[in-house]
Amino acid sequence: MTTRTTFLGLGAMGSALAAAALDAGRPSVVWNRTPGRAGALGERGATIAKTVDEAITGDGLIILCLLDHQSVHAVIDPVAASLTGRAVINLTTTTPNQARELAAWATEHSITYLDGAIMAVPEMIGRPDAVIFYSGAEAAFEENRELLDLWGQSDYFGTDPGMASLRDMAMLVGMYTMFAGFLHGAAMVGAEGVSAAEFTRRQTPFLAAMTGQLAGLAATVDAEDYAGAGQQSLEFTEAALASLVTASLEAGVHVDVLRPVHDIVRRQIAAGYGRQGTARIFEELRKSR
Repeated sequence: MTTRTTFLGLGAMGSALAAAALDAGRPSVVWNRTPGRAGALGERGATIAKTVDEAITGDGLIILCLLDHQSVHAVIDPVAASLTGRAVINLTTTTPNQARELAAWATEHSITYLDGAIMAVPEMIGRPDAVIFYSGAEAAFEENRELLDLWGQSDYFGTDPGMASLRDMAMLVGMYTMFAGFLHGAAMVGAEGVSAAEFTRRQTPFLAAMTGQLAGLAATVDAEDYAGAGQQSLEFTEAALASLVTASLEAGVHVDVLRPVHDIVRRQIAAGYGRQGTARIFEELRKSR
């Protein structure tokens, strides 16, 4: 294997991606704005480039794993002419529209663009539980599949470059709101001297069990049938949330996490949907569309 892979950006994730490639025997060039981060990869056999121009000299795939959308442009805009005819896979966290903008920019410069969204932490790279979503140029996905599969499960979502990011962002919403809810609950019991560790022992299996309800919610939303039998009504949910708000305040815990959900439910009830299922808040959330 003689074609080099170039890695631009060596934060924790970028370094993990490059290390996996090196461990598989793939010739790699690495660059980072802060040079010191490249040392460990150099010891593993990477060629350390001092500049972006030096890093992209020659042929081969370009992997971007930078801080944000602005950082991507700051790094590749000045060398766009040198990237003509090359394939770029961007694994920087971007919004769907930012990914589409980068793809359009790449097309203008005759660059093949594939966008990626990493559903893993750096320590998971190379393990079967790591998943990376891709969308954009199908040829770049298929031609580099051997490399992509080194990092984890590779899922391709079509030629719209924003689709990988869209799925990533949607899943992260669930993760962050779950974390916030957990910390809210830990604060409530913590007010009475219960440790977060003790709380976790009961909360973890409870949340795992509750994920079993997601398929039913999805079926309800897809069918737009919020009046079906067996659904917990918005009125019932409102009463439960009101109790949770009161209990939180009694414990001296802010309700910044809980209040927005309560407000959505109350708005749905005010609009006349109180006897319909709680899944109907989906309609409230997508109103802005």
